[in-house]
Amino acid sequence: MKILVTGGAGFIGSNIVKHLEAKGAKTFVLDNFAYGNYQNLLDVKAEIITGNICDEDILKKIPKIDAVIHLAAITDTTLDDDEKMMAVNYQGSKNILSFCLRKNIRLVYASSAGVYGEGKSPMYENQKITPHNIYAYSKYLFDCEVIKITKNKKIMPIIGLRYFNVYGPGEYHKGSAASMCYQLYLQITQNKRPRIFKHGEQKRDFIYVKDVARISALGLQSKKSAIVNVGTGKARSFNDIVNSLNKTLSTNLKPEYFSNPFEGKYQNFTEADTLLLQKTLKTKTEFSLEAGISDYVNNFLKKA
Repeated sequence: MKILVTGGAGFIGSNIVKHLEAKGAKTFVLDNFAYGNYQNLLDVKAEIITGNICDEDILKKIPKIDAVIHLAAITDTTLDDDEKMMAVNYQGSKNILSFCLRKNIRLVYASSAGVYGEGKSPMYENQKITPHNIYAYSKYLFDCEVIKITKNKKIMPIIGLRYFNVYGPGEYHKGSAASMCYQLYLQITQNKRPRIFKHGEQKRDFIYVKDVARISALGLQSKKSAIVNVGTGKARSFNDIVNSLNKTLSTNLKPEYFSNPFEGKYQNFTEADTLLLQKTLKTKTEFSLEAGISDYVNNFLKKA
């Protein structure tokens, strides 16, 4: 199977490419390297196509493929350029959608749990959408476009994946946008007290990137279109991350709590309802927070 991964140089995209290649797929990566990192692709065999999804001409350079996994996006939620965010995440995604419809090929794409904002948890795919920022709004609008398109039952199945809080290898280039797991790891290994918002009881649905890559690939096998949550279904606190890192690293550094400067624009609690994921893709996550952090630290971070 020949698969194009847009944004394949990014954190999640590169993990998906590696997973697909391990399963025997021929991969192509479309990326402009504005937000991805070439180091994520050093050990893959993918054919690299350099370009921007906003440039419709670049799609003419893509060889014959069987499917697209679409990750290319601006993921920095603090970006103060609404026009750019919408151009890439919404219009660029529409370009990819049009390409897949013309070629009659499968599409799996990344949505976001950010669309739920401070909505009730556990979060269901059909609940009221209340995006907190332009990033989440851009993802929500593309979801709406897909819902409208997939009313036509004759097209190839399209799967949207609302990723929750992803962590794991390949995120190192993201700086302040990297996961709390990675940022707290860096603080602890520098013998600094891990800094988290008061009092560390904010809870998120943290999902290991190996689960995300595997589930994303499974989306290519779906027999029907759907937009599904991709999370563990179990919210965990920032204190839990600190405790797990301390255990894995054999340290005992207590958190340093500070006031949250993002009150009102911050998701204090996220938890995925995963029933639709299990029903649609016949799967669920394999890594608990503890198992994911252990694998991440011992098999990747200590060797970096």
